[in-house]
Amino acid sequence: MTTVEEAGIATGTEGKLVRALDWKGAFWVAAGVPPLVLFSIGGIAGTTGKLAFLVWIISMIMGFLQSFTYAEIAGMFGNKSGGASIYGATAWLRYSKFVAPLSVWCNWFAWSPVLSLGCAIAAGYILNALFPIPAVHSELVQSWIAAHAASITVDSPRVAEWLAAHAGSTPPDAVKALLGLDGVAAFTPAIRNWSLFSFRIPFLAQANINATFIIGAILMLIIFAIQHRGIAGTATVQKWMAIAVLIPLLLIGIFPIVTGSIDYSNVMGLVPPSAAYSGVDGTWNIGGWTLFLGGLYIAAWSTYGFETAVCYTRELKNPKTDTFKAIFYSGLLCCLFFFLVPFAFQGVLGHAGMLAPGIVDGSGVAEALAGLIGGGRIVTQIFVIMMIAALFLAIMTAMAGSSRTLYQGSKDGWLPKYLDHVNEHGAPTRAMWTDFGFNLILLAIASDTGGYFFVLAVSNVGYIIFNFLNLNAGWIHRVDSGHIERPWKAPTVLIGINTVLAFVNALFLGAGAKVWGYDNALYIGFIFAALILPVFAYRHYVQDGGKFPSGAMEELGLAGHDLGVRKAGILPYLALAAGLAIVLISNVVFQLPS
Repeated sequence: MTTVEEAGIATGTEGKLVRALDWKGAFWVAAGVPPLVLFSIGGIAGTTGKLAFLVWIISMIMGFLQSFTYAEIAGMFGNKSGGASIYGATAWLRYSKFVAPLSVWCNWFAWSPVLSLGCAIAAGYILNALFPIPAVHSELVQSWIAAHAASITVDSPRVAEWLAAHAGSTPPDAVKALLGLDGVAAFTPAIRNWSLFSFRIPFLAQANINATFIIGAILMLIIFAIQHRGIAGTATVQKWMAIAVLIPLLLIGIFPIVTGSIDYSNVMGLVPPSAAYSGVDGTWNIGGWTLFLGGLYIAAWSTYGFETAVCYTRELKNPKTDTFKAIFYSGLLCCLFFFLVPFAFQGVLGHAGMLAPGIVDGSGVAEALAGLIGGGRIVTQIFVIMMIAALFLAIMTAMAGSSRTLYQGSKDGWLPKYLDHVNEHGAPTRAMWTDFGFNLILLAIASDTGGYFFVLAVSNVGYIIFNFLNLNAGWIHRVDSGHIERPWKAPTVLIGINTVLAFVNALFLGAGAKVWGYDNALYIGFIFAALILPVFAYRHYVQDGGKFPSGAMEELGLAGHDLGVRKAGILPYLALAAGLAIVLISNVVFQLPS
């Protein structure tokens, strides 16, 4: 068995997170955020049309501004891990013990699904590489069609069924389309349609144990093994993987602009589509605004994500200076990628190209990336490898951050006790296993395109709730804990702007959650968020006797039952009420195009 000394951990730090990072290490761990643009670039293009690149830019600017609030409150807690949700949760304790764990829980169930979503896409790439589905125009399929041309006639029931679903088409069109489908099916490898079994999760979605699930589970185990060695080893792997991924991705964003490949008509005439995935320009009516706000809603899941850079405060060698540097430079990196890549994609491909099935579900993004620089088959294969590496990068970032949120939430008395454990390398392995188990369930759901966006839409309910609570935590900390040292203090005007943005995010939540094909996504998200309440009640009142663990609020000078004076009065309660009102009213007012 590895000893403490062999692991490079100082005596007396066993069973604790280890201070092994500088700000550059935290920056590299957070470098998995820019590839998140590839998770939903097709979905946002489908729902917002020509506005897609603008959605990414607006969302990224909001995320960058909001990060200054997170940087300030993170600096107040040099001995805590787990990220902004942990630091912001303490601001709410004086006003309600139940709001604090809600913030932590919502942040976790928003970030954790990156594992399942990323592994589902990566599994798709691996299947495409090893067991490709032939294109309808391939020589193999065309030969089959020629040999079976008489197998479908214009009076076939299948032709009538196809015509009923494709108004305006002719019988010869139907015969051609059906022969193409049959030809592709004849040469599709059996593993692509194989399923061990599938089942319906009541009120949620269809789950499927198929090849995507099996490969995705193996990929998650590989990532678990890498992170088992601790944060320093994870940062090293992330650094080299990030360089290998981000440099080509940056070139892809710049190349079309420099070479004049951008068709600027693709980024002009900025109106929403007439309906999601319609490819037809609409107008700025209620339906159009709903689609636009829905795009901003789902983009936030990616563009705000670099706040994970402050998840590792307890593992920074010098948290007073490194915390701000980590999140600030991570934010600049994300601005570069979230501005350039969507603009280049849309400028070259156009709206129609962005609606291709492979872009929407993520499986064809590598081919599209190669197309942006005029690459052939070899370049496409290189980009396939790069895409898998990019997904690994994002997944490792998510597991590192979300597991530390669980760990610190347990140490502070908000989440179950068993999560308060690290191994001999300082890795929170019980939290990591919890992430793994939770994501096996999500992976079964995300194995098809519909389930993928269901997971994304519901998890983002939690992410917007977390952001709302934490942006308000900035001013609450200023009022209640103004005396606490802040190694870096945000300009007061930014704290005010970010408070306003908290309510803007509430608008996105109310209007946007329904855009992604699930009318009940908002309420399923609310129900999932509420699951933490009985868990916290059992932990706090049954296991801990109504007291928080020693050291939970040490930085605030509070302990035991003493939660301090509520200097902000009723203002935090008014903020909660106003936020909920905005969500519910906007959910009624904003409706999808009919």
